[in-house]
Amino acid sequence: MKNRFYITTPIYYPSAKLHIGHAYCTTLCDVYARFRRLQGYETYFLTGADEHGLKIERNAEAAGMTPQAFVDQIILNFQDLWKRLHITNDDFIRTTDERHEKTVQTLFSNMLNRGDIYLGKYEGWYCRHEEAFWTDTQVGNEHLCPECHRPVERAEEETYFFKTSKYVDQLLAFYDQNPNFITPISRKNEMINTFIKPGLADLSVSRTSFTWGIPVNENPKHVVYVWLDALSNYISALGYANEKDPALFNKFWTDENTEIIHVIGADITRFHAIYWPMFLMSEGLRLPDREFVHGLLMMKDGKMSKSRGNVIDPLPLIERYGVDAVRYYLARETVFGSDGVFTPEQFVERTNVDLANDFGNLLNRTVSMIDKYFGGQIPRYEGIVTVFDEDLENLARQTVVDYENKMANLEITDAIMSVFSLVSATNKYIDNTQPWNLKKANSERELASVMNHLANCLYVAATLLQSVLVEAPKKLFDQLGVEEDLRVYDRVHQFGVLGGQHVHKGDPLFPRLDATVEVPFIASLMQGK
Repeated sequence: MKNRFYITTPIYYPSAKLHIGHAYCTTLCDVYARFRRLQGYETYFLTGADEHGLKIERNAEAAGMTPQAFVDQIILNFQDLWKRLHITNDDFIRTTDERHEKTVQTLFSNMLNRGDIYLGKYEGWYCRHEEAFWTDTQVGNEHLCPECHRPVERAEEETYFFKTSKYVDQLLAFYDQNPNFITPISRKNEMINTFIKPGLADLSVSRTSFTWGIPVNENPKHVVYVWLDALSNYISALGYANEKDPALFNKFWTDENTEIIHVIGADITRFHAIYWPMFLMSEGLRLPDREFVHGLLMMKDGKMSKSRGNVIDPLPLIERYGVDAVRYYLARETVFGSDGVFTPEQFVERTNVDLANDFGNLLNRTVSMIDKYFGGQIPRYEGIVTVFDEDLENLARQTVVDYENKMANLEITDAIMSVFSLVSATNKYIDNTQPWNLKKANSERELASVMNHLANCLYVAATLLQSVLVEAPKKLFDQLGVEEDLRVYDRVHQFGVLGGQHVHKGDPLFPRLDATVEVPFIASLMQGK
């Protein structure tokens, strides 16, 4: 296994405020970054904004602003949302950053000098919204964009093209040699069968129909087209070709001990899985280790879209229910890699069942019983005492193994589910051991073992969930009296570290939500009220 990690989100387009779909991708990347840091691995987490293009230019004009002022205003909303979600990104790259522009211009010049880019003319059906040309077959008889289904217009434009044909065989060989490069595997098959085998056209990498972009040094009437511009953020943020000190780039890109992971949405797979590797091949740079294609978080009426208005702002959810409830729902409800549907009913149910009933109530019951039976002090661990101890201990140890293996493979939802299986089993352990009857029978040793096992299972669960929940684990540790030196991740591998601490009963970790009140409230957010 590699011992250093570089994880990235796509960079988001600032044509309007971000919605919960963007929060979904960024939160899942944050969960992974936190997990690797907890393990002690050096990890670099990047997100950012893709700020150029015709849509920005026109939106800014409509708002009576310069494009730069327009994006500066929206970026403040981006960064506020990441702060409210406790996103721990190490950098926020903007395609209007000078450091990024230098990298893009260098890449373009290098490709031009080695003959990978040539000047030509593009004629076809153009979608202003997607800023993309399409063929007659793609737009069909109705002349609609295959991506956004808006009307397209016939257009002709001088453009520079990237020679995709030069790298097709090399890309297919890379796919064969690296079967886990694109996951899920169905996405790789889609790239090959839908885009490469039918014949991959050379890619337009410049525009002259607008000016809001990075100028081509050799021909300033051209600006670099969005995908060569945007995709380069993954290396411009590390300082490639724009800083005197190459240490960051060497550490997190060049060094083979670093695992490079791009997390992307299904709708931009083609650009990341086909063109980005080709750009890197042209530049003689290594390719990412993994491109993980997450599913879409949709609404009941289909894919979230700012233009359709069927999106939900995550900020009101955070303000009303807390950051942990929102982070947990995003990470738990939809299997990472599959499509999911956001519903108010599921949000309330997931919060009540998992967080309030199972996890929060387990802590409340445990602290109350330790207070009642042992004067608030967690009994010392004495190994296997009751007939139910061994199975619970084995499950706790296996949960740590399963959690780490699943998280390492970006099976984040499954990893979380394994922790809550332990929480459920611990609740069942109370029913099996019946501490109240052990007290009546004066079975002090058995009762002490039960209290210790409850506290230690909560400790295991909270330690593992620190990458998902950013507030509740600290509150749990406080209530269990866990010292600072025991709040480190490594101690989770040893069952029975708690014993002798004094518990402190506190407020519930997660108050139960009244579905009759909260479901209509969330539904109102979805309708933009």
